[in-house]
Parts: sequence; C-alpha cells; structure tokens
Amino acid sequence: MKLDRLIGILTILMQNEKTTAPALAGRFEVSRRTILRDIDTLCLAGIPVATTRGGDGGISIMNGYKINKNVLTTEELQTLVAGLKSIDSVSQKSNFESLMTKLAPSDAMISLTDSVVIDLSSHYKDSLSEKIALFKHAIAEHKTVCFDYYYDKGEMSREIEPYFVEFRWNAWYVFGWCRLRGDFRRFKMNRLWNYELTEDTFILRPVPPGQASGEYAFPEPYNIKIRFDKSVRFRLIEDYGLHCYEETSDGLLLSLDYTNKEYIFSWILGFGDKAEILEPTEMRAELIALAKNIFNLYN
Repeated sequence: MKLDRLIGILTILMQNEKTTAPALAGRFEVSRRTILRDIDTLCLAGIPVATTRGGDGGISIMNGYKINKNVLTTEELQTLVAGLKSIDSVSQKSNFESLMTKLAPSDAMISLTDSVVIDLSSHYKDSLSEKIALFKHAIAEHKTVCFDYYYDKGEMSREIEPYFVEFRWNAWYVFGWCRLRGDFRRFKMNRLWNYELTEDTFILRPVPPGQASGEYAFPEPYNIKIRFDKSVRFRLIEDYGLHCYEETSDGLLLSLDYTNKEYIFSWILGFGDKAEILEPTEMRAELIALAKNIFNLYN
C-alpha cells in the first residue's frame, strides 16, 4: 500500500542521512519512477525531501529541518517506565531494558530513575512469578490448568479455562471458566497450589457484561456502623480517605459497606478497644461471641 510505503521511506530517511532511489525501489519492490512520485508526495505533505545528482548524490531530508522523532512524550515514557518495572516485579525475567530500547527514541531525554515505584510482588514472589508465567502460557495456547484451591470451606481440586490474570483488590487473581461449577470464577493466586498445565484445549466463551470487570464479584453488600476513638483517625483516613467518617462528641462514626464478614471482623479487631460496632445488633452479638472465644483461648 502507498501509505505504508510512504511511512517506510520516511522512517529510512529519518534513520539515515542519505539513500538512493534505486535502493528504495529495491527495498519496497517498486520501480524507481514510483519512488520519485512518493518523494513528491512527501514534499507536498510539507516534508522537505531533497534529491541531488552525481556520484555523491541521493535522497535526504534537508539540513536544518527537524522532525519530531518522539512518538511518545517524556511524560508518557515515564509512565511506561513505571508500568514496565511494576510488571517486572512479578516476572521471571526482566523485559524492561529491551522494551525501553524499542519504545524510546534514541534522542529521547528521559530519566530512568524511579520517580514512581510500583512493586506488585508479594511474600510469595518466586512462586507467584511461576504461576503468572504458567497462566500466561495457558491463556495464549487456550489450554486448561488444574490446581488445588484452599478457601474458607477447605480444599478442592479445580480445572479452569483461564481468560486473564489480573491484579485487583491488592492481590493477584486468575479469571476463567470453572469446569466444576460451570461458570466464570476468580481464583486468588496465593490460595492456588499444585498447579499443572494440561493438554486439554478450549474455545473462548462469551463473558457476561460486568463479570470480567469484577463488578459482580462480590454481590449484595452489607452495611455496618462503627464508632472509633479519635486517636485512630489516621488509620481511617489511610484506609478510606479524608472525609470517610462523621466526627461526633464521643468519637468518629464510620458507615461502611462490606461483603466479607470474616474480613470486616479481622479489620475491626485490628483496632483493639478503639472500635465499637453500633449496627447491626446481630454483628455486635457475633463479635462479642468471638471476643469470648479469644478470651477463653488465652485463659
């Protein structure tokens, strides 16, 4: 196509001081006359391409004319640096240097020092890297993966058709079709062990709207009202933002939606005697029973 050829000619002229019409004709497998017409097209587009005759002649971009070779701005490149390094934090091998060599123009003035650091690894970095690499391969080859999964009800063997790996809710997950449940599911990577790639292939199924994005991962949120001592204000701001609570005469009132009762209990217990559940009353009763069990354990 002519447009592809024009871009190719321009790229060659940007990378070399001078070339010739026969060289370009051989490169793009067209006639010399076609190349000359292409040069005229580039000139009409405002790019001053000069042709000179003689033994030292050729085709070049006029001296003094600067083409912005930066496909990406410095700010965009800095964003890529942070993103690529974050992926490298859970990769079995570093791809950062080779990718930046390909993406960043040779004359781009960009600092590769870390102005933003994103580390997506965890305490299980080595095993996590292996899992991500295996699932990436399975996704590319459309092959299923078998594994043992540990959750609140115990342990179960699963086989899934993996669709993608994601970092969400401060943890790594794999999303795919669970053959046991006959539905799409998310599996937390750190609960997934004894994994094995199978030779069984699958065809991608349509994903219901919202399911892949996690919109319905934890349906039916519940609400809880908690009163905190003012001394833990910084922790509420850290977890939920500057205006998450209502300040009252006897503390800080937080109304919170939740989906996982075990998690919300563990979070509240982390405040010790600086937090009190106000509503719902059944949650108060459950926490009292839990506190008694803890007391009996240590008594």
